[in-house]
Amino acid sequence: MTCNRAVTFGKFGATCAGGGITSGTGKIAYPDAMENDEITAALTELAEKLSGIEQVTDLVKLNQQLQELETAATDPNLWNDQSRAQQVTSKLAAVRNEITAVSTLRNRINDLETLFELATAESDAAAITEVVTEITKVKTELDLLEVKTLLSGEYDSREALVTLRSEAGGVDAADWTEMLMRMYLRYCERKGWKTEVYETSYAEEAGIKSTTFAVKAPYAYGMLSVEQGTHRLVRISPFDSQARRHTSFAGVEVVPVVEQSDAIVIPEDEIRVDVYRSSGPGGQGVNTTDSAVRLTHIPTGIVVACQNERSQLQNKATAMAVLSSKLLERKRQEEQAKIDALRGESAGSWGNQMRSYVLAPYQMVKDLRTNMETGNPAAVLDGDLDDFINSGIRWRKNRGAE
Repeated sequence: MTCNRAVTFGKFGATCAGGGITSGTGKIAYPDAMENDEITAALTELAEKLSGIEQVTDLVKLNQQLQELETAATDPNLWNDQSRAQQVTSKLAAVRNEITAVSTLRNRINDLETLFELATAESDAAAITEVVTEITKVKTELDLLEVKTLLSGEYDSREALVTLRSEAGGVDAADWTEMLMRMYLRYCERKGWKTEVYETSYAEEAGIKSTTFAVKAPYAYGMLSVEQGTHRLVRISPFDSQARRHTSFAGVEVVPVVEQSDAIVIPEDEIRVDVYRSSGPGGQGVNTTDSAVRLTHIPTGIVVACQNERSQLQNKATAMAVLSSKLLERKRQEEQAKIDALRGESAGSWGNQMRSYVLAPYQMVKDLRTNMETGNPAAVLDGDLDDFINSGIRWRKNRGAE
C-alpha cells in the first residue's frame, strides 16, 4: 500500500488524506482513523495506567518476596515437608509471573513509544500500523492485569474449591449442571490451571446431581468467587418428546482452600463419617470397595464427600480439607453478613439468580448483576468466561466501595 498524502492510522489500516482506509484485501472502509496525536494520547494513557498498576502491585515488596522465596526454595530441607514445599514453589511461581507480567508490559510500552517516534520521523506507514496494532494488544493485556490488582480480598490469592448442584428443573437441571461442570473445567484448561475432581454424584437419567472439584492455581478463588449463585438455562429440552422449551437451574458455590495458618478446628464429635462404594465411571478397583467417604458436620448440616481415591484414608483426608474450606467460607460469610447488616444490605448472594443462558428462542448469555451479555452462548459454554469474570470482579469491587 502506498500513499503520497498525509497518512493517519486506524485499527483497520492506513488512511490517505481525502480517501478511505485501504485494507490488505484492497477493500475500502471508513471507520474513524487514529490521528498521530490520538496515537500519542493512547500511548500516554497506557503508560499512566501501567504506572497505577505498578503502585498497587508494589514491585519493591514483590521483589523482596521473590528473594525470600528463592532463598527458601534452595533450602535442602524444604522437601522434608511436602505441603510447605508445594506452597513455597507455588507462591514463588506466582510472584515471579506477576513481576514478569508488569515488567514485560512496561518494556513493550517503552518500545512502542520509541518505534512511533522513529516511524513518524521517517514517515514509515508500516511501522505506524504496527504500533496501532500493538496498542490494542497491550490495552487488552493491561485490562487483564488491572483486574488482578482488584483481587485484594483476604482469600483472593488462594486456590479454590468449586461445588455445583442441580436445582429446580428435574432431568434438565441435572444435565445443565453437567454442562456447567464442563464449562468451568474448559475455562480452567484454557487458563492452564490444574483441576482435580473430588466427587461427582450422577443423576439417574442423565447429568449429575452435584460435583466438587479443586482448582489448583494462585488467585483461583478470587477469580471464580464471582461465579457464585444460581445459573439459569432456557432451551428446547432434549428430554421432552414434544420439544417444548424448559427452564432449569443449577447452583455454583466457590470456597477458598484452607491453609495451615487458618484457625479451623473441627472436634471429632461434631462429624459423622459414612463410607460407601464409589459410583459412576471409573477404572478397575474404583467401584469394588467401600472407599468413598461422606462427612456430615452436625452443627451446620454441611455434607461433603470424596471418592476419587482408592484409599478410604486418602478420601477422608481430602473430604476433611473440603469441609474445613467450607467452614472457613461460612465464617467469612457470617462476618460479611454483619458488615452488610450495618450497611443495611441483604445477606450474601448465594441462591440468587445471577446469570441467564438462553439457547431458544434466541441466543444470549446475560449477567444480571453487571449487564454483561453476549450472543454467542456456545463460546461461553466452551469456557470463554474471561469477559464475564472480569466484569464481575469490577462489579464486586465497585459495590464494596459504595
